[in-house]
Amino acid sequence: MHFDVLIRGGLILDGTGRPGYRADIGIVGDRMREIGACDGAHARHEIDASGRYVAPGFIDAHLHADAVIHEQGPQLALLRQGVTTVVLGQDGLSFAPATSAALAWVSRYFAAVNGYRATEPGEPESSSIDSGQVLTVAELLDGYRGTTAVNTVYLVPHGTVRYSVMRGSPKPPDADQLAAMVRLVEEGIDQGAAGISSGLGYLPGRFATVHELAALCAPAARLGLPYVTHMRGYGQQAELGMVEASAIGREARVAVHVSHYHGPSGQLVGLVDAARRSGIDITYDTYPYGRGCSILARMLPDWFGGAELDRVLDRLTDRTARRRFAAESDPAQWRTLTLSHVPAGSYRWAIGMRISDAADAAGVDPADLCADVLVDTALDAGVVIDFSEDEESIRELLRHNAHMGGSDGIYIGEQPHPRGYGTFARLIRRHVIELGDWTWEEAVVHLSARPAARFRLHDRGTIAIGQAADVIVIDPAAISDHATYIRPFRLATGIDDVVVAGIPVLHRGHLTGRLPGVPLYPG
Repeated sequence: MHFDVLIRGGLILDGTGRPGYRADIGIVGDRMREIGACDGAHARHEIDASGRYVAPGFIDAHLHADAVIHEQGPQLALLRQGVTTVVLGQDGLSFAPATSAALAWVSRYFAAVNGYRATEPGEPESSSIDSGQVLTVAELLDGYRGTTAVNTVYLVPHGTVRYSVMRGSPKPPDADQLAAMVRLVEEGIDQGAAGISSGLGYLPGRFATVHELAALCAPAARLGLPYVTHMRGYGQQAELGMVEASAIGREARVAVHVSHYHGPSGQLVGLVDAARRSGIDITYDTYPYGRGCSILARMLPDWFGGAELDRVLDRLTDRTARRRFAAESDPAQWRTLTLSHVPAGSYRWAIGMRISDAADAAGVDPADLCADVLVDTALDAGVVIDFSEDEESIRELLRHNAHMGGSDGIYIGEQPHPRGYGTFARLIRRHVIELGDWTWEEAVVHLSARPAARFRLHDRGTIAIGQAADVIVIDPAAISDHATYIRPFRLATGIDDVVVAGIPVLHRGHLTGRLPGVPLYPG
């Protein structure tokens, strides 16, 4: 027997949940062709997995790397955690399908999360979808092909679609506008998107109604693809968000997936179970940290100008508006926000500081410091947010059979949240090895098989003959996260060999320079 890649002697965790077993894996092209004893076989590339575990590549169900997944830093961070596939287009905000105006708006509003993608020189500033779509889902996905070491899955982003048709209007769409949005979603699904996402805590998504969102979910529902939502409420307000998500699922008859579900587990688990009893096909992803991360501009009330970003900037310099902002702000919130991204300007000294502490250092009110940073960065600023979530809630949410792994990783910023560099390694080290919340076999179901099933990636997520050869080798003695809030760029350890589509992309902990990643389409 001769293989392109041969992984010898590992304990196979195949993603089915059954006990691990020892076997060799022979890979030809991009497929697993032999699983068993491969004595006497030869291969161009051999990996000795003795004393290690072999698993299907992990699938990150929620990642923000839409503009930076081509870069080596995010790729290395992901592969060192065993992540071989990422789901992009999250929170209703990404780059396609979009008019030039929508593309420019999303790049500006969400730059601190997804990164910035400019329109091409000379492209017109389209004011409506009828003026010409400048970036399609097909074109965006083609841009990921062969330019990264990891595979990409994409969701049609509701907020981008809405802005393409309605700009920043807070009004409900009329019949023609709704039909235009539905057409864009249909085209995106036809071109390979694996569902639709919403960001109801962000603009312009928070203007949407249940009826609007249900109508836009219909193209996904017809193909059994999910509605993926950043809900309108989390934590103590999770019931509000879940009632709305369930209503959309019921009206559209669409499967629902809740992004970065967090809060008190005693309440949240019950909400999931109640939705399931009512007939909603619901899943969720979580990450194992008690803090989140977002854009600083999300702290502004809509009266600042809503989605009209130039108007927001103008009002941020108005003293009357600032006084009202300070009066309406909860003083406690400024102690929960730490500046993580200040790309330029006069406030780089405040990176890593809580806004309340930075305001004290500057001798100003925290609301004024927030406004000053936003003006100085033209809204391009990010924050880490302290949820004060207890570990017991995290653990209970992880153990539920609706759960799958998602990092919500962000690779923008000078001191980003460590979740982009440590989530999956932390899930293994803390919740398998130290706490025993999962067995090793269960971990692979949560991190590989279940997200593959949710996004209908039928040839990923398990180890089996004929499956795509996305394979990771785990050293159980060394697997650990090392990224912290102070040192967020520290790479995980314990996964030094990774194969994507039959190509070694990580060898002895280093990138090989091979870029076999492709956009994956639901089957």
